[in-house]
Amino acid sequence: MASKLTGKARSDALGTLKQWKEVPGRDAIQRSFKFADFTQAWGFMTKVALAAEKADHHPEWSNVYNKVEITLSTHDAGGLSDKDVALAKFIDQVA
Repeated sequence: MASKLTGKARSDALGTLKQWKEVPGRDAIQRSFKFADFTQAWGFMTKVALAAEKADHHPEWSNVYNKVEITLSTHDAGGLSDKDVALAKFIDQVA
């Protein structure tokens, strides 16, 4: 089970995720993406889905045409964990 990030570990981790924002009222991070069209958005989501399944860590997300909204939080840890940071970094690489 992953541990919730707190204190300096949390602030250091969030410092590496420049485009991710903390979600008000939740221990989670969120980022929005916009692609040229639905096909590009879906291709991006497919890459993320395969990595998320392999890591057994699944995002909360939505897709409307060329826009994808992703929220990350580790539910069994009660908030943000290293799993979220690792997945966010992967998402940033494939975006």
